[in-house]
Amino acid sequence: MIAPFLIDIPETELAELRDRLLRTRWPDTETGEDWSQGVPLDYARDLCGYWAREYDWRVTEARLNALPQFRTEIDGLGIHFLHVRSPHPDALPLILSHGWPGSIVEFLKVIEPLTNPADPADAFHVVCPSLPGYGFSDKPTQPGWGVQRIAAVWAELMTRLGYNRYGAQGGDWGTSITTSLGQQDVAHLAGFHLTPPIAAPDPTTFDDLTASEATAIADLQTAQQAGDGYSLEQSTKPQTIGYGLVDSPMALLTWIVEKFQAWTDCDGNPENALSRDEMLDNVMLYWLPGTGASSARLYWESFKQVQEWFTASTVDTVNVPTGCSIFPKDLPRPSRRWAARRYTDIRYWNEPDKGGHFAAFEQPDLFVNEVRSFFRLVR
Repeated sequence: MIAPFLIDIPETELAELRDRLLRTRWPDTETGEDWSQGVPLDYARDLCGYWAREYDWRVTEARLNALPQFRTEIDGLGIHFLHVRSPHPDALPLILSHGWPGSIVEFLKVIEPLTNPADPADAFHVVCPSLPGYGFSDKPTQPGWGVQRIAAVWAELMTRLGYNRYGAQGGDWGTSITTSLGQQDVAHLAGFHLTPPIAAPDPTTFDDLTASEATAIADLQTAQQAGDGYSLEQSTKPQTIGYGLVDSPMALLTWIVEKFQAWTDCDGNPENALSRDEMLDNVMLYWLPGTGASSARLYWESFKQVQEWFTASTVDTVNVPTGCSIFPKDLPRPSRRWAARRYTDIRYWNEPDKGGHFAAFEQPDLFVNEVRSFFRLVR
């Protein structure tokens, strides 16, 4: 059964959130002058004050509720999703998959241009689910919910919606879920678009690296040395960090905003890429349903495998028609020749001149153009 769904957060929950924010117990200030030790105290205080006194959740709640939302149970778990049909009947169904620390909020700016473009030939019926343990989907109560199982659920969701042929798009966790979908549901998948593809550097190229390949490897090494603390914690002890993420809104906010600063094309200030309201909209989809621990468990389930895929070894392949967009501040950023070892049918490859890890969120116009450009080749 597929049931309509509306978000209706009690005012008491929003009042409690404001009270928690205003009673934050602050650490001492960092000893550096940048973000190298994490979110600076002055920035955190300022953003906390804005969240407590000025941010209006009801605006985003109304925006989400203006879109068709549903829940359905698949493989024993309730899945929340947006399903926005195009007014053009020949539109191609497209499932969009987010990752961590993202949410369906990432895609709000691209749904209208995807479903109702100037040229009906570019139209999509958009399906946008919340990952298990994220947003308003149910939280798994047993282990085993890795990327392959989620991909199988997505395939069943598209079948349940009556789509026999569809496309898929993914970033972050969505990239690996979409790749797995391309291995499991070949009969129904027209093609998929990835931002970015997940493929390891090819050791046979190390004596002949391009400048961009050398930079991509260096950036991976830098990230492992200075930016992987979150993934080590979430992939080994997600329950432990979960207590703070579910109990303290400032712990949750800084845990996520640190990644907006590090992973967006923002020149050091996350608000150059995303507004305060946009960042807080996304954080609220973790705070309100209390998914700090449940979302982190996906790292415990699948991160070691996915990390191997993009840093060390490409041992599996996928043969579905593939489109790849490599945004300049994204990570990882495999070259086409590296990616081609895993994705054997790359039909589209482009490297836009701006944007980072949250492409649809940061650069919605570029994102829409990339998606359209690929799917024109496989409709």
